Amino acid sequence: MTYLQHLEELRRRIIVSAIALGVAFAVGWIFAWDILSILKGPAGTITLNYMGPMEPFLVRFKLALFGGVILAIPVILFEILSFVSPAMKAKERRYTVMVMFMIVAFFAIGVIFGYRVIMPPGLNWLFGVAGNQMNPVISASQYVTFMGWFMIGLGFSFETPIFIWLLVALGVVTPETLIKQWRWAIIIILFVASVITPDWSPVTMTLVAIPMGILYILSIALAKLTTRKRRATAAAAIEAAGVEN
Repeated sequence: MTYLQHLEELRRRIIVSAIALGVAFAVGWIFAWDILSILKGPAGTITLNYMGPMEPFLVRFKLALFGGVILAIPVILFEILSFVSPAMKAKERRYTVMVMFMIVAFFAIGVIFGYRVIMPPGLNWLFGVAGNQMNPVISASQYVTFMGWFMIGLGFSFETPIFIWLLVALGVVTPETLIKQWRWAIIIILFVASVITPDWSPVTMTLVAIPMGILYILSIALAKLTTRKRRATAAAAIEAAGVEN
């Protein structure tokens, strides 16, 4: 395939991804208020307010955008995979498909975990800080932004095993390094948990940090499995070369 053909293929993949995002955005726009009802779930009987004439439109736009991005992610990943697959061997293509499904699965688990486990106690703690001194007048736009970015952030944080596995597969790090640097890993996990947690309560931070720690251990296990297979393949190749000589 020539350079111009590569550019044409890239253009086509970008167009397909953009169309998928546009269709997903339209679906999100249609079901925006249903999405908002779901987002309100962790806050209980919350009443959202809008502070200006443009805010209902902005809220619906944000809901459609968040929902559209989440719905379009599988298509976008497939287009990326299709673009790079001609340069891969058949075995590598199989692994890439598996990685794509794992990325989607881990992201979905992170979003669901944030919605079900982190947000209810986090929001209760935040609302409880006011006590009887203040009454909540919550902006719908701010609430949607708060919920959307938190769950997307937690979803991406659950990609830790995939990210580390790719670094190991590329030879950037080794399982031995991951084990040796466990103290730094704990510091980074606690820092990320403090950033993406909706409050500064030690309880919710711990609820975020524990699964991230488990994911780090899972990353080491995947890394060991990858390097073990690679070393076995390399040893078999050296042995075969020795027999031929």
